[in-house]
Amino acid sequence: MLWQIAGYTALGLLAAFAAARLFPSRLPAAGLLLLTGVVAALTGGLVGYTIFGGARPELTFAASFATAAAGLSVLASPARRGRHAKITTPGA
Repeated sequence: MLWQIAGYTALGLLAAFAAARLFPSRLPAAGLLLLTGVVAALTGGLVGYTIFGGARPELTFAASFATAAAGLSVLASPARRGRHAKITTPGA
């Protein structure tokens, strides 16, 4: 179980690092990003371990990574528009 916890932590850090590299302008500070990635991956790993058991580590690691990605997506802000961009509604 300790090796799996280390793996979940590594997957959370990997997901956070990848998100920071792919979307630097849409995500908050790196500290919050890394913490959220690790906590979400540990939570997903725990849920996956509870559901699938210890005999299926490939499924628990997939659940861990998916949960980390979902947790990090909550932190993303919408893409910024240009300074003079106007939002128009159809029919208005």
